[in-house]
Amino acid sequence: MESSERYSDKLAKYIIAAAGAAAVLGICWYFRSVLAYILIAVVVSLIAKPLMGVFQKISIKGTKAPDWLLAAFSIIIVLCLLISLLTSVVPIISGIVKDVSMVNIESAARGISVPLAEFNAFLTRTFPQLGEGFRIEVTILNELQKMFNVSAFSSVIGSAASFVTNIAIGLFSVVFIGFFFIKDDGLFTQIVCALVPDKHEATTERAISDIGYLLSRYFIGVILEMIGVALINFLGLMFIARMGFNASIGIAVLTGILNVIPYVGPFIGVVLGTLLSVLLKYTSVSPIGLDVNFWIFVAILIAILYFTQLVDNFVYQPLIYSTSIKSKPLEIFIVLLIVGHIGGPLSLIIAIPCYTVVRVIAFRFFGHIKAIKRLIPDEKLITNEKD
Repeated sequence: MESSERYSDKLAKYIIAAAGAAAVLGICWYFRSVLAYILIAVVVSLIAKPLMGVFQKISIKGTKAPDWLLAAFSIIIVLCLLISLLTSVVPIISGIVKDVSMVNIESAARGISVPLAEFNAFLTRTFPQLGEGFRIEVTILNELQKMFNVSAFSSVIGSAASFVTNIAIGLFSVVFIGFFFIKDDGLFTQIVCALVPDKHEATTERAISDIGYLLSRYFIGVILEMIGVALINFLGLMFIARMGFNASIGIAVLTGILNVIPYVGPFIGVVLGTLLSVLLKYTSVSPIGLDVNFWIFVAILIAILYFTQLVDNFVYQPLIYSTSIKSKPLEIFIVLLIVGHIGGPLSLIIAIPCYTVVRVIAFRFFGHIKAIKRLIPDEKLITNEKD
């Protein structure tokens, strides 16, 4: 009888816990936009925190600036950096719109007609199921017409106002929340600790401290990686491919931004960078690009962009992924494979930060489990203390 009552009590506890978890998840989903603003503000604050630490060491005649001013200055610098990175692709788009004309398109079509015909012949020989009349340019144009139809443009125009409004609200929310996270050190920790039992409060504080330390290093490293990839591609496109300043900086920054997506992003960057460069070379009013054979020019572009990826793979990524979050390369690779299989390529952007959070929480709260002990044998692999 007693065992039956104990079983009923346990079952009731499990049901209550499950119901509570479901309620919390439902609330989080309902307020997902607010949570997104908070998480983005946390990321911005993690990037700006080391910058504010540098500013706090600066004093003029023994007087230091107030924390609120340093926090505002730090978050403005970070936001300006992020916005400038995102908007730097505008020169390449505006350059295409400005320089391309119907006359140039026709001359470009005549200039690449021979290599295009050879490529179509190669495709029909390799893939007979395509048919003798297959033309890749016709297929691409048909797909573009399907994508960009009148109803699509009407929908975009109709939602433009609401989109701009949401962006403005989101940007203001991120700046406002991030300002207080930077100014009041430990504010995010206090909010989280207020939701956990007292017996786990100290462990939670240590876990948040470790997560903040590791993610701050990671996000700063990713920004440096983006800048490094963009810089090498810019130099190659500018001085080797002779693409000109505007086209070189636009394509380089675009490849740097895409490089944030592990494994898939670099490949997309190489393909997109090559296509944009070829399009600009053969459609621009002013002559740009090396005066060489079509396929030689394509080979030079691929070589430049691929060389950058080699530098990224063997220099940048080992320093960022392995050093910043103190994880083994094999761990990172397996995590990326699993997350990519579950959520697709775009999910790879948040795979490493999420794994870092899970890794620290697992060590702090479940460090007694054998598997976690083997994975993280030393506290130095997650702690915010210097090695």
